[in-house]
Amino acid sequence: MKKFINKSSILTLAVFLLAGGDTSAQENRTGTNAASELLIPVGGRYIGMGGASIASVQGIEAIYWNPAGLNRSNYSANAMFSYMRHLSDINVNYVAVSANFGGFGTLGFSLKSLNIGDIEVTTEDAPDGTGAVISPQFITTGLTYSRALSDRVNVGATLNVVSENIDRVGATGFAIDAGVQYSNLGKIDGLSIGVAVKNIGPAMQYGGAGLNRNSQPTNSDRGPSPYQIVAQKDELPTTLELGLSYALPIGGKDELLLTSLFQDNNFQENVGRFGAEYNFRDLFFLRGGYSLSPDTPDDAVGEGAYIYGLTLGAGLHYDFTGLGIDINYAYRDLAFFSSSNVLSVSLGF
Repeated sequence: MKKFINKSSILTLAVFLLAGGDTSAQENRTGTNAASELLIPVGGRYIGMGGASIASVQGIEAIYWNPAGLNRSNYSANAMFSYMRHLSDINVNYVAVSANFGGFGTLGFSLKSLNIGDIEVTTEDAPDGTGAVISPQFITTGLTYSRALSDRVNVGATLNVVSENIDRVGATGFAIDAGVQYSNLGKIDGLSIGVAVKNIGPAMQYGGAGLNRNSQPTNSDRGPSPYQIVAQKDELPTTLELGLSYALPIGGKDELLLTSLFQDNNFQENVGRFGAEYNFRDLFFLRGGYSLSPDTPDDAVGEGAYIYGLTLGAGLHYDFTGLGIDINYAYRDLAFFSSSNVLSVSLGF
């Protein structure tokens, strides 16, 4: 009976993910979605592997990649700090904590913020600047729950609250991620599959005093009349991801992890990702990955418009008495922009 319940739960979740993740794009709508910060990855380990690890991701970094893996940790409590230098001098700061509550499962909390810096205000009448400065704030907070359905199956979900503020205009929304991982697929040790659907939620709409305007009626003695611009609602960048991974033991103490992922997007063409990690005695790690989008059309000058590709990374792990420390670095090559660098530190208690 227990096996039947577990298999039914897995089937139900898989159907929900596939039904909720019908994200096939009728056309390329890149740049027209809301809350693009939801797509910005975090954590040096899995960025270094090309972001292809939803089938094998585990521990606190799973909050972003696949919440099902949060419950798979060797520690009862975890904390993570990550910094990434992103596009156009935008810095991404991320912090997360999690705790395991035994049979109940694991809870996690995360916060991602974008440091865009100060921007000089310009207007139609002062194109060189008014002297005023604004500091946009983009913050995403998340609450994650993950648990094991069996020794092979883990499920999880995250509720993200997105807050965006630019001067006197802002928007707030929420998005749900849900995922499942199945280990030792087909009774093959080391073979895992993962499915995740991300960023499901209502469209977001900007509002605020910054959209107020004055209208001067023509052919009338009336004075200016105030009105407010109604901004368009924009959909979230929903994705459906399916991944496979295989952990190959080498020499009894080392391991080679191979990962792959297919990502279906509702605002751009589909993406394929591949990654690898060499684990030397659970102390030192070397990583590499690659992502590609063959169907993404060329830009106006005939060059490929998909800006991501090669990723590289390395990591260190050390266990003190009752404390585990992971330090991970990743390099992300970008077309048209300076390369992106990621540094993260994780603690396990």
